[in-house]
Amino acid sequence: MEETKISMYQLYKDMLTSYLKSKSEHALYHAQQFSKEMMEKDMSPEETVSLHLSVFQELAEDLPEEVVDSFDLLLEVMIGYGLAYREHQSLRDRQQQLESELNVAARMQQSLLPRGEISLDSVDLGVISVPAGKMSGDYYDYALDEQENIGVAVADVIGKGIPAAMSMSMIKYAMDTLPEQRTRPAELLENLNRVVERNIESDMFITMMYGFYDPRSHQFYYASAGHEPGFVYDAHNDSFRSLEAKGLVLGVSPKVRYNEDHLKLEVGDFIVLLSDGVTECRVDGEFIEREQLVEMIRKYKHLSAQEIVDKIFLDLEKAQEFQLRDDFTLLILRRKV
Repeated sequence: MEETKISMYQLYKDMLTSYLKSKSEHALYHAQQFSKEMMEKDMSPEETVSLHLSVFQELAEDLPEEVVDSFDLLLEVMIGYGLAYREHQSLRDRQQQLESELNVAARMQQSLLPRGEISLDSVDLGVISVPAGKMSGDYYDYALDEQENIGVAVADVIGKGIPAAMSMSMIKYAMDTLPEQRTRPAELLENLNRVVERNIESDMFITMMYGFYDPRSHQFYYASAGHEPGFVYDAHNDSFRSLEAKGLVLGVSPKVRYNEDHLKLEVGDFIVLLSDGVTECRVDGEFIEREQLVEMIRKYKHLSAQEIVDKIFLDLEKAQEFQLRDDFTLLILRRKV
C-alpha cells in the first residue's frame, strides 16, 4: 500500500511539473488518464486534494498562507462530497440490482401468459396486453379444450406493482388446477374467489370476466366478478352493446355466488373483453368514452381480431403521447363460420 502511495505521488508530481512548464493539451490528457488510475485504486476525492497539496508545496516553496488554508477548506468540501458520492454509488448499485431483479420477474410473468394461436377455423382471436410499468396487474388467458371449447379471461388486480403481479401468478396457477370448470364460468369464479380470499391481503381485490365459446352451438357463456363490462358486436345489425354481468370482485368474501349468462354468436359477431386500463385512457385530456371506443373498434372491424386490438392500442397510446397510465389489456373473440 505504501509503495502504491509513493508511486501515485511521483506520477502526480511528474504530471503537474510537466503541465506547469508546458500548459499543453498533452499534459491535460495525462491528467485524464491519471483520473482512471485513481478510480482503479479507489482513491477518494479528499485523497486527491491532499495529494495535490503535498506535491504543490514541494514544487512551489513559500506558498502564501492563504493558499495553504484554502486547501484545508477544499479538503473539507471534498470529504463531504466523497461521502455523498459513495452513498450515491451505493444507492445506484442497489437500484441497478433491483432493476435487474424486476426485469427477471417481468420476463417470468410474461412466460405465464398463453402463447401461440388458437388453431380453430371457426374462431378468430386477438389479444394485446401491455403493462404500464415493469410488472403488470392485468392477466389474460385463452385456452382450447379437447372438445374445442375456447375459454377466455381478462382480470385486473386493484393494486399495482409486484404484489399485483404476484396475485396474477396465483390466478394463473389456480385456473390451471380447475380445467374441468372452464366450461362453467360461474363455478370457476366461485372457486377462484375462495382461493383469492384466502391468499391475498385484505386491501387487495381482483376483478375478472371469464367466458367460454362452444363452437358447435355457437353459444358464449360468461360470468363477471365486478369486472369492466365488455362489448358484443352484432354483425347483422352493425351494432354494439355492453357485455355486462353482475358479481362481486374476487377476494371480498369466501361465500359468493356468481350469475352465469349466455348469448349466441352469429357469423361475424365478436366479443370484446378489456381491462379498465383501456377505458381509462385519455383522449384530448379526458377519459375515453365507451362510445368513442366503440367507434374506434368499428373503424377496424374489417380487419382480423389481432389487427383490431393492435390498431386500437397504437391509436390510444399515441393519444396519450406514448405514456400508459395503467395496464392495458384488450381481447377479441370473433365467430368466423
